[in-house]
Amino acid sequence: MIGLVVKALFGALVVILIGILSKTRNYYIAGLVPLFPTFALIAHYIVGTERNVEALRTTIIFGFWAVIPYLVYLLSLYFFVNSMKLPYALFWAVVCWSLAAWVLLSLWTRFHA
Repeated sequence: MIGLVVKALFGALVVILIGILSKTRNYYIAGLVPLFPTFALIAHYIVGTERNVEALRTTIIFGFWAVIPYLVYLLSLYFFVNSMKLPYALFWAVVCWSLAAWVLLSLWTRFHA
């Protein structure tokens, strides 16, 4: 229970930090904060302790490729914000991310399974 509260507080602090940074002269730094590898650290620790080094290396290599769906999200959002309201642009950018992630997973399982 305490661990859950700590995680929630950490998440709240990250949201506050993003909010503060978005109001500064260097507002664009707010886009870097969510990319701190919190979940990657957790995933790599778990894979590294519960499996072997080769599994961890495979997870890391997949992480290289996993950047592609995020790039698709950013590119689509960049273009969508010019032609639609922000909630719709965000929605469709997430749809693009989902499709790119599905393609990535499909190709990865086909060639690495």
